Amino acid sequence: MILIGIVGLVLGNRPIGGALNIDLVEDAIHLSTGGLLTVLGFARVDDRIVRTAVGGLGVVYLAVGIVSFLVPDLFGLIPHEYSGLDNAIHLALGVLGIGAAVASIGAERRLAS
Repeated sequence: MILIGIVGLVLGNRPIGGALNIDLVEDAIHLSTGGLLTVLGFARVDDRIVRTAVGGLGVVYLAVGIVSFLVPDLFGLIPHEYSGLDNAIHLALGVLGIGAAVASIGAERRLAS
């Protein structure tokens, strides 16, 4: 996510080839969520906090992916509408985040027994 945010800042505030939306607001969100996940990944933080953050961000990204099919400009929050590729990326990030959180619960249970 940090890479997506940096590339977006470098390329500016415009859609790329009509396939990928790049806006300053979205770049800031990608940088901040990527930064949060990086800190949680390297810091000595309780696993439950990491699992909650990863799963919570997964839910948010999944919701954005679903809602943006119906409202591509997210109720005016972003200047350019999301494309199908944007939606696919958000859905994939959501599923991966939720999947990682759920998988870590199973791994913790196996280690405890």
